[in-house]
Amino acid sequence: MDILIKPIVTEKMTDQGEKLNRYGFIVRREADKEQIKTAVEELYNVSVASVNTMVYGGKNKSRYTKAGVIKGKTTAYKKAVITLAEGDTIDFYSNI
Repeated sequence: MDILIKPIVTEKMTDQGEKLNRYGFIVRREADKEQIKTAVEELYNVSVASVNTMVYGGKNKSRYTKAGVIKGKTTAYKKAVITLAEGDTIDFYSNI
């Protein structure tokens, strides 16, 4: 079972990575902080200082088109923000 789904590469998370040594990941809903910590340490060969998680519920969205009102829902996901130990970094762009 793969715990980490994908890294969050946004302007805000890149800025936090440079200044505060924090990196964001979208993770499985069932994963706890210990599982996330071991998955990041094994995959990137770094030492994790702390893990903060937050669960985002999907929002109901609707839009008006020629065909009428289209209703839908955005996906729900769990996000983990990992703070690394001093001196460790993760480079998401190295294998492009």
